[in-house]
Amino acid sequence: MSAQSSQLREAVEDFAEHARLVLGRSEATVRGYRSDLLDLADHVPTFRDFTLPALRGWLAVAVSEGKARATLARRTASLKSFSRWALRNGHLDSDVAARLVTPKVNRPLPEVLGTNKANEFVGNAASRDETEFLRDSAMLELLYATGVRVAELTGMDIKDLDLTRHTVRVRGKGDKERVVPFGRAAADALEQWLRTGRPELAGDTPALFVGVRGGRIDPRQVRRVVEKAGQVTGHDISPHGLRHTAATHLLEGGADLRVVQEMLGHSSLQTTQIYTHVSAERLKQVYQQAHPRA
Repeated sequence: MSAQSSQLREAVEDFAEHARLVLGRSEATVRGYRSDLLDLADHVPTFRDFTLPALRGWLAVAVSEGKARATLARRTASLKSFSRWALRNGHLDSDVAARLVTPKVNRPLPEVLGTNKANEFVGNAASRDETEFLRDSAMLELLYATGVRVAELTGMDIKDLDLTRHTVRVRGKGDKERVVPFGRAAADALEQWLRTGRPELAGDTPALFVGVRGGRIDPRQVRRVVEKAGQVTGHDISPHGLRHTAATHLLEGGADLRVVQEMLGHSSLQTTQIYTHVSAERLKQVYQQAHPRA
């Protein structure tokens, strides 16, 4: 490989380090950037070849190969980020990829449970051991009441819980903290767990929820608890589906979109807006079933 033909490949490696160390991108994101851009370098080996028609041609190849819309959107994002970096570092005279249009990704509507099914689900922890049953019931109630992520649930300490005000402090992505309210059902389950269940299991740990060995409960165990509750009730839903369900029911009950955004810890309102589509779709289904002239 000649020095000229390896020019873009070398720049890609530099950009990957920049994305990791300076921009603070995750390893998964950096791997995606690097994979996309090294593939591009096979078609566009030098910055002299880095033109808008060449970039569009590379994306067109992906279309002809039947790549998913999400893959095309990711490749376009990689190009745009790399192009900005190349301009700032003197490799390009203009931000060539800025004129590329990112394909819209059709995100499937998240699966949600109806209100009655959700109540049935959280009330049917599957454990036969009484202590674990109390813990699992409290976890299911809190997941549905607050819409927190599994990692946020397992990271909670006793001191984060305020049973008087019915709130819990949650540490979300990027260590951002938020205070989330919960209702009477979750409070009752938590009180029973703390009074009767947790003292039987907890070792020297501040964790709110603990495993059978006394340490902080593992996220995989929480997922198993949700899975087993689904098996008991016949509802195939994941912890993230329970989060979707909580958000949808809040909106259907009249909660403001920005309140739901704050509860879920979304940095962008656009992320929360997916639940308005869910609610609209459910409203449409109810209308078609109930209205005599639907």
